Amino acid sequence: MAMAVTMEVGNDGVAVISISNPPLNIINAAMLAALKEKFGEATRRRDVKAIVLTGKGGRFSGGFDINAFQNPSGDTSDRTIESIDLVLNTIEDCKKPVVAAIEGLALGGGLELAMGCHARIAAPKTQLGLPELTLGVIPGLGGTQSLPRLVGVSKAIEMMLFSKPIMSEEGKLLGLIDEIATSEELVRVSRLHALEISDGRKPWVRSLHRTDKIGSLSEAQQLLRTAREQAKRTAPNMPQHLACLDAVEEGLLLGGYKGLLKEAAVSKELVQSNTTKALTHLFFAQRATAKVPNITDVGLKPNHVKKVGIIGGGIMGSGIATSLMLSNITVFLKEINSEYLLKGMKTVEANIQSLVARGKVTQDKARKALSMLEGVSDYSEFKEMDMVIEAVIEDIPLKQEIFSELEKVCSSCCILATNTSSIDLSVIGEKTKSQDRIIGAHFFSPAHIMPLLEIIRTEKTSPQVILDLLTVGKIMKKVPIVVLNCTGFAVNRSFFPYMQIPHLLVHLGVDLFRIDRAIRNFGFPLGPFQLQDLGGFRLGKASGKEYEIAFPDRTFRSPLTELLLKNGRNGKSNGKGFYVHEKGSKPKPDPSVLPIVDESRKLMNIMPGGKPISVTDEEITEMVLFPTINEACRVLDEGVVARASDLDVASVLGMSFPSYCFGCSGGIMFWADTVGSKHIYLSLKKWSEMYGSYFKPSRYLEERAMKGIPLSVAVAAKLSLKSNSKL
Repeated sequence: MAMAVTMEVGNDGVAVISISNPPLNIINAAMLAALKEKFGEATRRRDVKAIVLTGKGGRFSGGFDINAFQNPSGDTSDRTIESIDLVLNTIEDCKKPVVAAIEGLALGGGLELAMGCHARIAAPKTQLGLPELTLGVIPGLGGTQSLPRLVGVSKAIEMMLFSKPIMSEEGKLLGLIDEIATSEELVRVSRLHALEISDGRKPWVRSLHRTDKIGSLSEAQQLLRTAREQAKRTAPNMPQHLACLDAVEEGLLLGGYKGLLKEAAVSKELVQSNTTKALTHLFFAQRATAKVPNITDVGLKPNHVKKVGIIGGGIMGSGIATSLMLSNITVFLKEINSEYLLKGMKTVEANIQSLVARGKVTQDKARKALSMLEGVSDYSEFKEMDMVIEAVIEDIPLKQEIFSELEKVCSSCCILATNTSSIDLSVIGEKTKSQDRIIGAHFFSPAHIMPLLEIIRTEKTSPQVILDLLTVGKIMKKVPIVVLNCTGFAVNRSFFPYMQIPHLLVHLGVDLFRIDRAIRNFGFPLGPFQLQDLGGFRLGKASGKEYEIAFPDRTFRSPLTELLLKNGRNGKSNGKGFYVHEKGSKPKPDPSVLPIVDESRKLMNIMPGGKPISVTDEEITEMVLFPTINEACRVLDEGVVARASDLDVASVLGMSFPSYCFGCSGGIMFWADTVGSKHIYLSLKKWSEMYGSYFKPSRYLEERAMKGIPLSVAVAAKLSLKSNSKL
């Protein structure tokens, strides 16, 4: 079905104007022009008494075309009046009553069009929201003015600042929706409502003229002040949050017309900002991860995964179990004895209850999820599993033993997955004959919260197994990224310098807490040392050995981790690390760790001339992040990922790389291109001469720096997913 705006006039005198742009009825400039044309025609026609605006295909509209944000027009002279012309002049000030018939979803510009109408009739379970701030922009078709007048200032701020949608049932209670009607009756009820407005039996309400929901101006301004303070704390580098509040306030103080002018002017400015470029890039990059060469494009159909066995009830195993159960997948949790099993099941229950306490999960959903967990102490139940995920410690012999046992007890169709974060899958499965169904399912801790799922395949992994795990990941509401098998895979491989270079800097005399502050100021939620506390030093030590074996020329061998463990410290797990971790309070720098740091420095003795190096905070940030970019370049060069943008998504969702920071971000490779490959290359070259091969520029980086080619330029994908066997 081609993109179109159509109009049909019934015998009742109601013109039904329909938006059609499958599958989500996305709006673009051409459709806005077509809408104005149809509204003009309906207004002029004498046989039209009223108008109904709706969407075809079971959806009203998913909003404005985001592609426009990536390539904003250079000619923006008329954009400041675009929203006024469409929402105010064309719809709201239409001489005939306009009713929106909403079904499925009305998001962004879709909801703004509906709010410009004189009434809104919605089908049950219709999603309503203004999510524009997630893309660095603000509602630009009147949303900052209409929503506060329809639902009140407090609720409008919540919906816009947190991009928090509501359902039509809540919309009815708030006054955003006038009536609820079944999908079958939606247009008929909307036609009747429009005629009743025309006949004077129902009120003719213009959203921008309403003031009854706003309350007193002083109360509204206090709500805005509180929201500004919260935005400064939670999104300090995001200008769109404060800009949105400014537009709301302008309308409250000076009226809806002035508010529309402010909204339009701010929208024009933000669409061309670095924030929008970065966040829009991530939006498209995340959707691109669903397209896997030779997997999603060859006609395979996913198998249903209903039962999953999990081996290991520790932090990772219990988190994975939690996420599966909340996705209506039955879990059989196995541990080595009843004590560990009970502990694991209690952790799962605690995970779910914490989500309930935070309002993320209802009590009913929690009860249903907990009913889908069964604890087992042997493999007798595993013969009926669709998939098994091993989530034990990073111990190669143990993992090999588990997979040999699984091959014996599980059916030949069962997917055999490992949650390893760094170990080569070929080594894990080398003692089995089922290497076509062995796959990596690397979740990030905590697994029931973190959105990234790294799917690792070997040269022998079946395409069907990859597709099935991709499908499970989507059911779990994860963002799955398929990568090739190598030490550390894509995410941890790229970021192992991020965990090691800070140790080098400490041994060169830089204060560890200053390093963490510099990285947090860049936009990370945690610095590298606090992150190591979170993961635990034993895990860091185990993964460090893997990198030392695989990449000896660029691995910094720090004695600090071993000294901390000997001192009885293992990070957050026992409350003592680089920071003090006390229940109920934020981690605090622990001065008592400094003598251990001094001892480590003496053992290494690498400070030039025995004196600490002198570096700025900006240099600290670059010395930590540029080697990470350098390793990501190697990952790209080896074809570990299909696209550079996959690394952007993985860095943001897996390692909390800031989606936006001062200047720009959009993920690690997008940010690298804003910094410039030449600057990164020359910096690394200088540091490698001063401090060693840890900074040696990769061939990929050097070639692009010399030729002026962006690092994230399209790479010939080496992700050739072929297999000799299929399940």
